[in-house]
Amino acid sequence: MFLLGLSPGELAVYSYLLFCEDRNTYQCWPSFKTIGKATGMSTNMVRKYVRILEDRGLITTEPTSIMKDGQKRNGNLLFTIRPIQEAVEQFYQQQMEKISLDVQRKKASGTKVRQERPA
Repeated sequence: MFLLGLSPGELAVYSYLLFCEDRNTYQCWPSFKTIGKATGMSTNMVRKYVRILEDRGLITTEPTSIMKDGQKRNGNLLFTIRPIQEAVEQFYQQQMEKISLDVQRKKASGTKVRQERPA
């Protein structure tokens, strides 16, 4: 978990979602406002951190809808907490792709690629 380099805000939002999740379905649906109140953040900051957590593969979100006064309206997002190992593997894969791209760029620019020797 700590290998992913989450910021304190990201960690706070993720921890709150873990606190709220149903342990059978791994899902919860708190509003951004509720998460913000619990973590001491604005709803915009919560939105930002939720997007980052999605990008890192820790959660997925799905829109929900509710019926109010006979009209269909947007509900809270449905959050699904993904297995941590999948997120770590995704992180490692992204790191390897970044290294590969850096090596390709250096080769294309004619810069020698230095290989590190084991200690």
